[in-house]
Amino acid sequence: MEGHFRKTRKVEEGEFLRPYKQILPDVVVSEDCLARALDLASEIYTALDKKGHRVLFSPLDQKMRRVNVEEREVPGRDRKYGRYSTGSIWSPHRPTITYVGSVPIGLALTEMTERATMRYMDGKYVREDSKVVKSARSWQLANSWTTEQDLPCGRFRLIAYSPLNGVDWVESWQETANSSISSMIAAFVRKLESSKGELEALMTAAEDAAAQRQREWGEAQERYRRQDDQRCVEQALAESQKQLSDIMNRWEAAMSVERFFQEAERRLEGVETERRAQLTERLALARAMLGTLDPFGYLGEWLAPEERYKSKYSQT
Repeated sequence: MEGHFRKTRKVEEGEFLRPYKQILPDVVVSEDCLARALDLASEIYTALDKKGHRVLFSPLDQKMRRVNVEEREVPGRDRKYGRYSTGSIWSPHRPTITYVGSVPIGLALTEMTERATMRYMDGKYVREDSKVVKSARSWQLANSWTTEQDLPCGRFRLIAYSPLNGVDWVESWQETANSSISSMIAAFVRKLESSKGELEALMTAAEDAAAQRQREWGEAQERYRRQDDQRCVEQALAESQKQLSDIMNRWEAAMSVERFFQEAERRLEGVETERRAQLTERLALARAMLGTLDPFGYLGEWLAPEERYKSKYSQT
């Protein structure tokens, strides 16, 4: 296990390890404190196991999330972990959890950070209170500068939380100058056991809220489908009305031309025989261009609203 943590991406001296392996116990720690962190994690997991609370990685078939772990010993308004405030803290791909009965509880152990003044000297940052700075020459100090950084401090915080979406429950225990995490493990286990009822109530409330959201989402989707269906019905009606109006206009125009031909044919009776034959032929050619004048033929092109779109809902 320790070897996997030490196989890390490049980090600055004294900063948190960032292991390549992502399926590891939820332990965030610097290299100097790694051995102790793993010993603490082992103590915690063993104490839980002895009480019948198995510890494992979250199951792949269950959606469990890891809470945002506060690593600062004294949280402030800003957070400046890492060089130039761009450093990132490693976290596992799957939460480490224990079960109290059927209630899952996430576990995280993090080394805390403290705000420290860092001086940039000889191409790297060193603590202002280090021997390197104290022994530096005045010209070296004149060509350096300082900045504030949050750095691992060697003290630990233990976090227990609900890994279930919608269940907001977090408890934490942190070391002080007078007490270590080891001395808090018994109280930690008792707290998890005593919180089972509270967590079950929160889980039930979260399930009810999720079911309500699902119902509301389903109702919203149904309203959208009905609105879309009504829009399609109205569009089909409008298109059908427009097509019918266009057909009537075309038929009316055709009838106007037909009246022209009828009048022309009537007047042919008064035209001399030789010219009448020529005009009769031309009228026949012109008539052929009109197509049908049968209104039923025009109606055959028309699509009724229900032929364009049939509503999925009964129309009242």
